[in-house]
Amino acid sequence: MKIGFALPQFHQQALGIARTAEFAREVENAGAASLWVGDRNLAAVNPKVGYGGQGNTIPAELNPAADPFVLLGIAASATERVLLGAHVLIAPLYPPVQLARSLTSIDLISGGRLLPGFGIGWSPEEYEAAGGDFTRRGARMNELLDALEAIWTTDPAAYQGELISVPLHHSPLKPARRPRPPFYLGALSERALRRVAERGDGWLPLSVVPSYLDIDGLVAQRAIIDRLAREADRDPSAIDAVLRVNIDPGTPSQQVADALKAVHERTGIDHFMIDSMYAVHSVDGAIAFAAEVIELAAKG
Repeated sequence: MKIGFALPQFHQQALGIARTAEFAREVENAGAASLWVGDRNLAAVNPKVGYGGQGNTIPAELNPAADPFVLLGIAASATERVLLGAHVLIAPLYPPVQLARSLTSIDLISGGRLLPGFGIGWSPEEYEAAGGDFTRRGARMNELLDALEAIWTTDPAAYQGELISVPLHHSPLKPARRPRPPFYLGALSERALRRVAERGDGWLPLSVVPSYLDIDGLVAQRAIIDRLAREADRDPSAIDAVLRVNIDPGTPSQQVADALKAVHERTGIDHFMIDSMYAVHSVDGAIAFAAEVIELAAKG
């Protein structure tokens, strides 16, 4: 199994972002396979839609949020082998040229270790703050993937869609990963799962240990992706998966390691991204937690 960990981006860990390079080096040295960021442009005080599209509240842990691109850039320069991922960037909030430029820079700094993950988000207020249309976020995501494809693979590059327009421009700076970095996509609804099946190089599901570990649900969602991929004349086995695992407060490291093994045995998923922000408040604690989980998982 490959096990990765969230960089100190949210909640109390965000107060320690000055130690991002140290965290990245220590966790890589402990044996981590990857380092990750999420994305939270703002947490509304009176949200129209709650966390994950449910209810009308957002966890206070998401109020402090460090910039994902800065953290990935720091981790890229501080490490040598770990993959550097996003689970997920709310991609439709960003202009495609600026998004491509930031991710290209990170991929080049890291020597081709970028694993960009994209989602459409669930917060109307985040789209309002970015001047975007929340109701058309799915359509914008589809065009954004096309625009990134053009920017990353052609020079000069241009894209013209209904919602996104990129004028013909010089585009000689390309990512180290060729022909482009992979598209990993978050998805829960069947429409989003179809996007994974038709466009994604990888799928980014989510679970919470121990309160929401729905292995049957993961199996069922993967079956939908595989069916839709075959309908689109794609090989389902070419679509990777990285499972985000949020950790509930008070969860011991052994329980986390056991949960990863159980998911791997049932689903075949072999790459996990662990976010300890709900359970561990300090950078030192997050480093120690990561080392413990890696050691316990390795014992089999």
